Amino acid sequence: MYLISKELVFPAVNLANKDGLLAVGGDLSVERLELAYKSGIFPWFNEGEPVVWYSPEQRMVLFPNELKVSKSMRQVIRKGEFKVTFNQNFEEVIANCKNIYRASDYGQTWITNEMEQAYIRLHKKGIAKSVEVWQNNELVGGLYGIDLGTVFCGESMFSKVSNASKMAFISMVQKLEKEQYKLIDCQMHTSHLESLGAREIPRNDFLTYLKK
Repeated sequence: MYLISKELVFPAVNLANKDGLLAVGGDLSVERLELAYKSGIFPWFNEGEPVVWYSPEQRMVLFPNELKVSKSMRQVIRKGEFKVTFNQNFEEVIANCKNIYRASDYGQTWITNEMEQAYIRLHKKGIAKSVEVWQNNELVGGLYGIDLGTVFCGESMFSKVSNASKMAFISMVQKLEKEQYKLIDCQMHTSHLESLGAREIPRNDFLTYLKK
């Protein structure tokens, strides 16, 4: 593990350990976070811990044309029970992602107070973006992530009613496919993401897409 100083640099990602742990320290400034994502690195740590940076050897990604939409989800979309907006209520989306309980492959939320504020700053710079899902004028689902131009790095999503987070994800992928994005970075493997068509690729292949 490498200790990061105040200097705005990261160690080479191939120095990460088998779990993807690369470095510890530094801060969550807009400049450092933007450099991290462009370098294939992301922060992941719990409240009260120092900032920890990861770059896993296998990267979970979704190529937009490989999106899987189940028959039941296609029926939900046809019914039109949800309204989807883009980048309209970022702060409420990240607050819900932070506070809602989830039984995921990696446990509960990792969004600390410090991280929440950092991504709000990124949003104000036009780097972090959100998708909102509404039902009867109530925000019931959504997601947020980092927009690198042709790669979108998904960070977290939430759902208060059945299928709302899937609706956010599917709507985002379909929008990005129309805009000719290369891929969506999902970071780490989960069975939920796999069911939607995401798969793992080697870190070096992922970095190639970032550099294009």
